[in-house]
Amino acid sequence: MRAARYHEYGGVETLVIEQVPDPRPGPGEIRVRVAAAGVNPVDWKVRSGAVSAVFPVDLPAIPGREAAGVVDETGEGVQGVSVGDRVFGLGGITGATAELAVLSAWAHAPATWTDEEAAGAALASVTAFGGLKPLGPLRGRTLLVEGAAGGVGSAAVEFAVAQGATVIGTASPRNHEFLISLGAVPTTYGAGLAERLAALAPNGVDIALDTAASGSLADLVTIVGDPARVSTIADHANAHRLGVHLANAENDPALLDEAARLAGQGQYTPRIERTYPLEGIAEAHAYAERGHTRGKIVVRI
Repeated sequence: MRAARYHEYGGVETLVIEQVPDPRPGPGEIRVRVAAAGVNPVDWKVRSGAVSAVFPVDLPAIPGREAAGVVDETGEGVQGVSVGDRVFGLGGITGATAELAVLSAWAHAPATWTDEEAAGAALASVTAFGGLKPLGPLRGRTLLVEGAAGGVGSAAVEFAVAQGATVIGTASPRNHEFLISLGAVPTTYGAGLAERLAALAPNGVDIALDTAASGSLADLVTIVGDPARVSTIADHANAHRLGVHLANAENDPALLDEAARLAGQGQYTPRIERTYPLEGIAEAHAYAERGHTRGKIVVRI
């Protein structure tokens, strides 16, 4: 099969397209013929070697953790899915940006989603749900999402709105119309956030989710008044120091099913900013590294 790979840690110049052996699914896994694969911050961080102490990989490695496509082989013990089914899901920390990928968690892709939307749904969904869950019931509460225009942030906005929360999202001014389209009240991030929130939410902000690791975590604790009502999926360095919830993405098929269910009700659509061909993987990683993605980036296989 054709795949993107890197043979050493480094910059985008290490990415090449080459023929590699076909992967095989193990027990409880499926193999999909990939239509598209998501590009996430973890991909370039792993490729660069920046997180090798936490996520070591065997080189050469195929970037990508999430993909969408059609099942072409199932491993021992797999139930509820058949060859020919269209799915989206997650594999290991690498392996998705290829013609064939092995997934360990998946759900059937909603018919309303394009292949690109399905490819961008899995990691954002499980991460957003993971960040929201520690905050408790959302109905009737005011939630602040820091970094609301990104892949995880935009998913969290839609999930929270679907659960009855009033959502205020921070983003640069160019993304404010985008946040409104998701159902959030937009505001800018940075200095003066507490004052802006006081005007937008006179009764206060109940809970906060940080998806940006922009250095605002201590401010979020002050704004909501209790570290137990703040969750972060990004600021590992300060989460333990401040006592806030630190959420990690888990390969949980139940969360993928829930994302698909919300999509079927018209309450969640993965937002794709840019799509690249497989040969454009280096440009996709370079764009992701800039850190200002609106929604998701995907690579079409």
